[in-house]
Amino acid sequence: MNPRNFIIYKPAGFLSQFIANTRKNKNKFLGELAEFPEETMAIGRLDATSEGLLFLTTHGAVSQLIRSNKFEKEYYAQVDGEITEEAVSLLKEGIEIGLEGKKYMTQPCLARKIEAPSHLQLNPFKIRGDHHGPTSWVSITLREGKFRQVRKMTAAAGFATLRLIRYRIGNEVLTGMENGEVKEVELFDL
Repeated sequence: MNPRNFIIYKPAGFLSQFIANTRKNKNKFLGELAEFPEETMAIGRLDATSEGLLFLTTHGAVSQLIRSNKFEKEYYAQVDGEITEEAVSLLKEGIEIGLEGKKYMTQPCLARKIEAPSHLQLNPFKIRGDHHGPTSWVSITLREGKFRQVRKMTAAAGFATLRLIRYRIGNEVLTGMENGEVKEVELFDL
């Protein structure tokens, strides 16, 4: 049987899994967005509040390759306050975060302040009211992918993440996709 591959623009509020592990779980799941083969797995995870590009496959080797550090993953983070150049430099150089109860120094990465991503169809809900102060956006491109890494990095730099979007994996980007859209693809354009 030939492997099947999908790309999805995961909306916020959905878990990166297909069924509930408990009966009382009231979350939304990827299986609500399209019909997938039974053996389909998400490649990497986006937490329930995060949105963006997610790859799905029926082939374990493809999953392992894409999760490796061979491919860049670019995230757009809307942060609380006007992010400073000093904070962006800390993100670039590597910053200490907590990981599994221990201190961890992130690898150097690409980071830059960006304008709000108007080229994406963002979830329509508002993060918070304007009376809470300004927000800004930063792009962070990693080759590693630790648990909640981007959120921990921006917090360690002094700017809590309010909204997180995975914009790119390798050469595949969200531009042109609608929130919740699923596309079956022959091979990932990596």
